Formats: sequence, structure tokens, C-alpha cells
Amino acid sequence: MPTLHLLCGKIASGKSTLAKHLAAEHAAVVLSEDHWLTKLYPGEILSIADYLNRAQRIRGVLGPLVINLLQSGVNVVLDFPANTLANREWLLGLAQAAQAPHCLHYLELDDATCRARLHARNAGGEHDFAATDAEFDLITRHFCVPTEAQGLVIEVHHP
Repeated sequence: MPTLHLLCGKIASGKSTLAKHLAAEHAAVVLSEDHWLTKLYPGEILSIADYLNRAQRIRGVLGPLVINLLQSGVNVVLDFPANTLANREWLLGLAQAAQAPHCLHYLELDDATCRARLHARNAGGEHDFAATDAEFDLITRHFCVPTEAQGLVIEVHHP
């Protein structure tokens, strides 16, 4: 049965790295929000509001694709942040619409470690987005730890 793999973790917790490992392990297609955002909207994301607007557009296109892939027997790893209740509801809804199982991979890491990784990632210049400390703080304020009470199958990772 094809499975939808979801990722939850703060900025720089290792979601994209885990996505690559999951894709190899499960012979899955990876769809990365950051990749789609940088390719479709280069230079257009200058604020959190810009990100939210563009991300919503991408979801409208990729949601049906994910459902079709799962229904066609393809495992999917969605490298989209399942960090809020609303995001998780949307992501879980994709698995439900496809009548496919899911697994939410939660990367449990403290803020200080994530911030240090973010600084190193920004200095390396290899990631699609270089979040500032202020953006890290703003986005982290909205982070909500996933629970099974939300209807989720959760696998916790301690990178």
C-alpha cells in the first residue's frame, strides 16, 4: 500500500535531509515546498505573507497530484512543514482523500540546536531559503508539537 510520508520539525531540524533518506528507503517521490517556491517564485518571497500566499497556490496544484500519485501506487514524501494544526489537517486530508496510510516523521530538536544549524546552513548558502533569526523566532512561535490525538501516525526522530 503506498504511503504518504509527512515531515514535522522546526526550521533547520533536518526535514529535507530526512526526506531524501525516506525517498531512498521507500522508493518514494519527494515533493519539496522550498524547491517549488524557489523555482516558481524566484525573488518574490520577501516576507512571511509572501510565503503564505505562494505556498497556498502551490498546495492547490500539488494536492491533487499527491492524491493521484498515492492512488497510482506511488509512495510520496512531502517535504512540506507539518508544523501547525492547519498544515497537518491539509496534509492528513491528502492521505484520507487517497485512502492511503500516512506517517508523520517528527524531528524533535531544541531551538538552540536548530538555530545553530540555521546559521551554518545560511553561511553555506546551499539551501533555497536563508531565514533570519527574527524569521526563525516568528515561525517557531507557531510551531505545535504533533500528537496522536490529531489522528496522526507519528514516528519521532532525534537527529
